[in-house]
Amino acid sequence: MSIVSALKGDLPQQARSLYRQLLRTSNGFQAYNFREYAKRRTRDAFREAKNTEDPRQIQDLIQKGLKELQIMKRQTIVSQFYQLDRLVVEGGMSGKQKGGSGDISRQKDTGWD
Repeated sequence: MSIVSALKGDLPQQARSLYRQLLRTSNGFQAYNFREYAKRRTRDAFREAKNTEDPRQIQDLIQKGLKELQIMKRQTIVSQFYQLDRLVVEGGMSGKQKGGSGDISRQKDTGWD
């Protein structure tokens, strides 16, 4: 068994692992738009490269993906420093702002009044 044939069996597993790690890391973004952009960019990049046959080119793409993963991990840490209110499209707590003396408390609307 040659090194190329051994790597050929390992490359698909590495690619799937990288794909899952990128999607999991993209869920770490606090901001909805960044989170969805990272997911979309990951899916699009893997769809674009799915027909690549050359093992050397696949290995280069995996290395590029690992660099992107490290960048994304750093960016998710930075994004966690800035807590923002959730958007309407995200679901969760929403409703009218109520409170006094500068405090804002959220109250969820539960139905028709």
